Amino acid sequence: MAKLDHDAIRKAYPDTVSIDDSTGAFKQDGTKITLVQSAIDSARVQLDADYAKVKYKDDRKAEYPSVVDQLDDIYHNGIDGWKATIKATKDKYPKP
Repeated sequence: MAKLDHDAIRKAYPDTVSIDDSTGAFKQDGTKITLVQSAIDSARVQLDADYAKVKYKDDRKAEYPSVVDQLDDIYHNGIDGWKATIKATKDKYPKP
């Protein structure tokens, strides 16, 4: 059996408590859930759309200078210089 999309299964079937790639998804009482690929695909589309709305946060976080570098920027260039540095990253990764 192929690797299952655990996140999409949990979204499509909220009563899922365990997922095994070889045996499927199960409820709390051990009942096997009949997985419908179209429901899983729809859940994946929604999960991807939800992530796209907040991806800019991860992108910004990865690109912002460290706190130490930001403080050094403020010391040497003032608040306006620091704001310019931060704004460049914000402009590169705008909120959707």
